[in-house]
Amino acid sequence: MSYTTRVTGEFTIAPPLTWNEIKNSPFEPIGRGTYGAVDIDLTLRIDESSVDTDEGTLVRRTGTALVMRQIDEYRARGLVEQVQRCLDLFPGHTFTGRLECEGEENTDLWRVVIRDGRAVRVEPRIVWPDEEGHDA
Repeated sequence: MSYTTRVTGEFTIAPPLTWNEIKNSPFEPIGRGTYGAVDIDLTLRIDESSVDTDEGTLVRRTGTALVMRQIDEYRARGLVEQVQRCLDLFPGHTFTGRLECEGEENTDLWRVVIRDGRAVRVEPRIVWPDEEGHDA
């Protein structure tokens, strides 16, 4: 058994990705992307809406968020790099939010956030309150 990491959260995407942007992406959820989604742990959340046209009702698919795939024993290797790969693949879109990561040890907490267009791993700092104003 290997060390696993639980990942929650998401990055919302504005404006949403169009189907033309999504369909050949490695982050496309069905895995039809031409880039080979085998090594990708993240996926796009796809929203569908019906649109009435002269030809009939059509389904419009848009990518509204970047989320984790369902993985039973996730190891979180390369997670930051995968988020960055998605950012680089879709310029002109804003990704907002974060991924919360929690390992098996109670002190193994970290986040993936986006700062200035770059995916960054952020680890918390433990800060003890002053002991009645005295330095220890």
